[in-house]
Amino acid sequence: MLQNYAYRVNAVLSSVTTLRWLLMVATLFFLLGLFLPMIIISKFMVINNSISIISGLAELINEGQILIFMIVGIFSVILPIFKIGFLFLLLQSTITTTKQYKKLLYLMHEYGRWTMLDVMVVAMLIVTVKLGVIASIQVHAGLYFFGLAVLLLMFITSKVSKLTTERKRM
Repeated sequence: MLQNYAYRVNAVLSSVTTLRWLLMVATLFFLLGLFLPMIIISKFMVINNSISIISGLAELINEGQILIFMIVGIFSVILPIFKIGFLFLLLQSTITTTKQYKKLLYLMHEYGRWTMLDVMVVAMLIVTVKLGVIASIQVHAGLYFFGLAVLLLMFITSKVSKLTTERKRM
């Protein structure tokens, strides 16, 4: 009975319609993660700085840190947007040829693995280590939304990859 239930849950989660809805939720979480504060840094209990990915990128530009701006911008904003776009294309019913699916899936896997999570974890670690002694750091909703978006996109990518494999067999 438990196997039957697990099979039905997996079938629902693997349906194209469900994956489209999950992708829309992941996109919303991603956008919220970009704009909502990820951390608030309190220095000496007086000064509070609220930092989101977008405000952090703006601050990097203001400080002339072009290289870091480009690295964080590309890996945390641009590539994830492409990955989301590829997933939307793969879930369209109009793209049916396996050649198109293969190409999109290849692009998504090649560039998708470089997105989001790694860069954000390293950035948070650097901020925490650098400021841990002189400042108090509080994690906020933006980090949770961003993390949820990463996990959902990984799950959706896995399911889309399995759907593509199943379509090849048919």
